[in-house]
Amino acid sequence: MADRFTFDEHGLLPAVVQDWLDGTVLMLGYMNQEALAKTVATRSVHFWSRSRQALWEKGETSGHKLAVKNLFLDCDGDTILVKAQALGPTCHTGERACFFSKLDEAGSPVPLKSSEAFGGILDSVLAIIGDRRARPQPGSYTTKLFQSGHDTILKKVAEEAGEVLIAAKGGTREELIYEVADLLFHTLMVLGYHGISLQEVYQELGARYGKSGLRPQP
Repeated sequence: MADRFTFDEHGLLPAVVQDWLDGTVLMLGYMNQEALAKTVATRSVHFWSRSRQALWEKGETSGHKLAVKNLFLDCDGDTILVKAQALGPTCHTGERACFFSKLDEAGSPVPLKSSEAFGGILDSVLAIIGDRRARPQPGSYTTKLFQSGHDTILKKVAEEAGEVLIAAKGGTREELIYEVADLLFHTLMVLGYHGISLQEVYQELGARYGKSGLRPQP
């Protein structure tokens, strides 16, 4: 196994751990050959502690382990990417992930914790939708939809779904992309109205992943 990897002078590889559901970077650790072999064999993330000079399993004391879904090696063979399911908070502070200190425009850490590093663009859009609901802003389309009520939001979802069908049937590729983006936005409006997070949706999809979609016949 070792000849396929480019370990550093200390015999280590950095290992980036990413949430398999939404891509959130959970933490960075280091693996030597033994830690990597243990991770592969047990499907639970193991690291080499540089401070204690010892092998350790993530969550061995807290129970917040990282269950491996997939492992990837970068193009230079010197970094591991771990796609994992987090069985509890990953950070020792109790946060979901270790990257919650945002840097300001001058490159200095902002004192307040931020979740902006979590997830992707859909999570960011849903966060803005939640903010507009809590703090309405004049001229905001999102605020206007919330003020119009639940039925108006649902009507927009139905309208956008119809636009997707029309674009898929006879429109251009660009039109279809545009209409799907509209549908996704208004679907996020529904989630925002009901206070449902994308993480809950991801977890439902994760529970279905790899399972047949066919219901057993009676």
